[in-house]
Amino acid sequence: MRPILALLLLCAVCGARADELRPAYLQLTETRPDVFEVLFKVPARGGAERLDLRVEFDDSVVAQSAISDGFVGGAHLQRWTLQRPGGLAGTQLGMTGPAALRTETLLRVQYRDGSALVHRLTPEAPRYVVEPQPGLWQVVSTYLVLGVEHILIGLDHLLFVLVLLLMVDGTRKLVATITAFTVAHSITLSLAALDLVRVPVPPVEACIALSIVFVAAEIVHRERGLPSLTARRPWIVAFTFGLLHGLGFAAALGEIGLPQSAVPAALLFFNVGVEIGQLLFVAAVLLFGWVARQALRSEPPRWREVPAYAVGALAMFWVIERTAGFWA
Repeated sequence: MRPILALLLLCAVCGARADELRPAYLQLTETRPDVFEVLFKVPARGGAERLDLRVEFDDSVVAQSAISDGFVGGAHLQRWTLQRPGGLAGTQLGMTGPAALRTETLLRVQYRDGSALVHRLTPEAPRYVVEPQPGLWQVVSTYLVLGVEHILIGLDHLLFVLVLLLMVDGTRKLVATITAFTVAHSITLSLAALDLVRVPVPPVEACIALSIVFVAAEIVHRERGLPSLTARRPWIVAFTFGLLHGLGFAAALGEIGLPQSAVPAALLFFNVGVEIGQLLFVAAVLLFGWVARQALRSEPPRWREVPAYAVGALAMFWVIERTAGFWA
């Protein structure tokens, strides 16, 4: 059961292109009445090539400055200023270009009073009519959905949860391990999102991949009769690496930003969304495992090393790739 599940997930991971999973980011910041500064960040492909993705506004929006652009840290940035009488509420914007068919864009409209509107433009719904300034309920629902979506497209986080499930035997150990991971990443997510802890993102991403390699290696040791502290007390490892994964969640939240008028609510419900997505993934894995057990009845012992090697190899590739990026 476990090998089949892990290999299916691994095939899905290997079939996805990294650039297609990285969202673009569009921020509109109100600098004075009816005037907005635009920041459009598009994932880069290689050193000097960007995804073919463009933003279009309706005719009521007028550009007030020329576009300045350049490549920064694996992304292409464009900046300009626009104006619309009466503000942006009611205007329509959308994503165009070939990349719009496969790339999501996070839209954030920041107003001078500290409130913010966040919306996700998807390939299925690439156009959006800007709503009036958001109330508390809109902030809660938006960040809840963003939290769920982030964990479900965060392949490295899902693989770490998967290897934890492969490592743990028994319901009590499983509950303790998942709880420890949840508590840990909630702590560091909150601290980093509130700017109380600052850690460079590239090393964090490399260490997250390394955490998957570590647990995958521990699974192999256990199957060969060499149990360690990880096998006996998996919640300790889950808590330790959970602190690291929380910093990764915070980096994603940092790209979206928090509305200054509702920081506690946005942070809380983004975290709740992450937990809901994580529980959905765990439930799906356990359900698949139960069905597979009923169908297969038995599992050759040596097969248990196959998913550990497969997931560990992929994670090691990420470690090398992300470490190499330090000097790119």
